[in-house]
Amino acid sequence: MDAMPADRASVTYLDIPPVLLTGSSELAIQRARRTIEASAMRLAGSWPIEDACSRIELQGSATSIWIELDRDCGGPMDALLTRVNRDVCDGRYAAVVAISADLVDPVAARLEDSGVELIVDADDVERTAALASAIASAKLPARLSDVASDQNAQRLRQLSEEVNRIASTLARLSSGPQAQSRRIGPLQAGDMPDVSAETVRAVIRARRLRARYFPEDLFADPAWDMLLDLLQAELSHLRVPVSSLCIAAAVPATTALRWLKTMVQERLFVRRADPHDGRRVFVELAPEASLALRRYFAEAGQIGVI
Repeated sequence: MDAMPADRASVTYLDIPPVLLTGSSELAIQRARRTIEASAMRLAGSWPIEDACSRIELQGSATSIWIELDRDCGGPMDALLTRVNRDVCDGRYAAVVAISADLVDPVAARLEDSGVELIVDADDVERTAALASAIASAKLPARLSDVASDQNAQRLRQLSEEVNRIASTLARLSSGPQAQSRRIGPLQAGDMPDVSAETVRAVIRARRLRARYFPEDLFADPAWDMLLDLLQAELSHLRVPVSSLCIAAAVPATTALRWLKTMVQERLFVRRADPHDGRRVFVELAPEASLALRRYFAEAGQIGVI
């Protein structure tokens, strides 16, 4: 007979904190229900978006909440996302928000620097992995597929390591070869190397040109593509909403949003609320990242930046 650890043996199905489910339509709720059941989680119940906030108040405990959106629900959706973003930041539960691509901007505007897992047009494997990642990040008990959890954890570690490498490189560039600290003082006009927007646009065009001759996924580098897009926008005095930056990353939107969140956490990107539209945020380069990129282009010179 196989032995089972005492703490696992004493756990029953009813001991597992449930998942709350809310969706923008019956079809959306049914799709999310299938994901939760496939993840071996206990479903507490499902409600329309309009009732979700009041149901959260009544629920004693939950591992997570799954929000499935296939349409814009306006004010009730905004209120729910704001509430969930705050609760996840406070460690009350984990959360997954599954959306279609047309909802990226209004949803991202409500989900700031929190542990909410935001997935876009995701397949079944990505959806299950998102629930595993959300619960694992929140350090909450769960019985999810070990394979999905392990693979997702490895992917997140790789993402974190890559962003840390980029952050370290940009810090060295922005501070100059003799600097010992990542922080720099206020920039003077003469400190900013002259880089033209057309130069950066040419680099972006050259990077996209590779997909004509080789499989595009061979060159997936979303962090660099987003950095270049934001620099080009800064030089052209343009504002970049989240949805546009996801397109510039040249990877699936879910992947781009994870990179975006990490780059914000690493203080390479800054989120700015749209003063004219409360349901949209813009993304721009942090001053240090901007200076580092300009110095990079200045040093690369005629070598060619791709």
